[in-house]
Formats: sequence, C-alpha cells, structure tokens
Amino acid sequence: MIDHLELYSADLARSVAFYRGALGPLGYALRVEAASNGFGTDGADPDFWIRGGAPSTPRPHFAFACATRAVVDAAHRAALAAGGNDNGAPRVLTHIGPSYYAGFVHDPDGHNVEFVCRAV
Repeated sequence: MIDHLELYSADLARSVAFYRGALGPLGYALRVEAASNGFGTDGADPDFWIRGGAPSTPRPHFAFACATRAVVDAAHRAALAAGGNDNGAPRVLTHIGPSYYAGFVHDPDGHNVEFVCRAV
C-alpha cells in the first residue's frame, strides 16, 4: 500500500495552483506549505506532495481513486480548467476491466494524472 507520493516540479507555484483546482473535487486541499507542499483530505496526513526542482524523470503515471464516475468527470474537468492538458476523456476502459472508468490529464510538468472509479 502506498503511503504518499512526492513529485518534483519546475514551476512550483503553477503546480500547486493546478493541484488545488484538480484535486478539489476529491476533497483534497493544500495542507502544508513549505519546501515540499502537501495535499490531503485531512490535515493530519497529507499523502500527495510537490517540491520545487527539475520535474520527476521519467514522468510517472499515478491515479487518484474516485468514489463515483461523477467525481472522475468533475476532477477531469477541474484539472483541465486548472491548466492541465487532456490525455484521455473519462470513459470505461474495458481492456482493464468492465467497470474501470477513468480520465487522464497531463499536469504542468507533463506527469500523467489519472482519476479512476472502479464501481459500476
């Protein structure tokens, strides 16, 4: 089980603004503002971190679990509105599973961000 993830960003302010918008529909908020900025659904244990520096190489692919397909749709829209680039509109990916519903964006540094719901 993954406890947390930290990425490096070439433009920290831009990435923090992007993830504030993109992760809002999932209940995430910026909880720690420091050399490494932490996002989470509660203040005690942020699980997603962004630090300034050269972007992570190679660019990782990571997914945020969403409770419903509507949350996937909302997060995908929010990520685009926050400056992300579309990398695949939300849809069922039957090659992964019959109820695997996901949408993808590239963040400002080109990381492949996925929003996924496995529920029907």
